[in-house]
Amino acid sequence: MTFARRLTRLIDFFYVKPLRGILPLQTFRYAVCGGANMALDLLLYFVLYNFVLDKQIVRIGNIVAVSPHIAAFLIVFPLTFFTGFWLNRHIAFHGSPLRGRVQLFRYLLSVGGSILLNYLCLKLFVEVIGLYPTPSKAVTTAISVVYSYVMQKYFSFRGCAAHQ
Repeated sequence: MTFARRLTRLIDFFYVKPLRGILPLQTFRYAVCGGANMALDLLLYFVLYNFVLDKQIVRIGNIVAVSPHIAAFLIVFPLTFFTGFWLNRHIAFHGSPLRGRVQLFRYLLSVGGSILLNYLCLKLFVEVIGLYPTPSKAVTTAISVVYSYVMQKYFSFRGCAAHQ
């Protein structure tokens, strides 16, 4: 049995009766996978922003200066991009008839919208409203999750059977 199948069985174990009446299995799997990926994202973001970047502006040469909250996002993003794609492809939407490279390309396009959404929200919450970066990232991620679910279900992994 593959790791993906074992992980799917573990997730499905927690799909108990009260949840069955509220959420379809596919949505439950997506929520668990997305929650795990979001937790990883927030943990990595927190560690990078506070300890690795030490809340300091990141200078790239003498021309470009990147604020620490944006730099942390840019560093963490590629890691959670690939873990998110793997979880979506193999757990939440594993029944999609689309080929892997098509899924990856569509996932990349939909994530492009998430990047823009994340960037604009972080700029708004941190620089305009004046909220702390880590809570701002958490709120931004919650907004992005709704957008991402719709894009994954109806675009990136379209045609996936709900109960596989």
